[in-house]
Amino acid sequence: MDRRLLDLLACPDCKGPLFPCAEQRALCCERCKLRFPVRDGIPVLLLEEAEPLEAEAK
Repeated sequence: MDRRLLDLLACPDCKGPLFPCAEQRALCCERCKLRFPVRDGIPVLLLEEAEPLEAEAK
């Protein structure tokens, strides 16, 4: 994902920065411990679509 786009995006919950995770198929918020999916190159920044980061570690 383009770094300029990542600089503009923020977590919809805490407004903190998002980082690529899960092999670039998701964006993660380390503050909220949430993972937001990226579908067809488009970040889905809806709290209803977010998954806990703990699921990634398992």
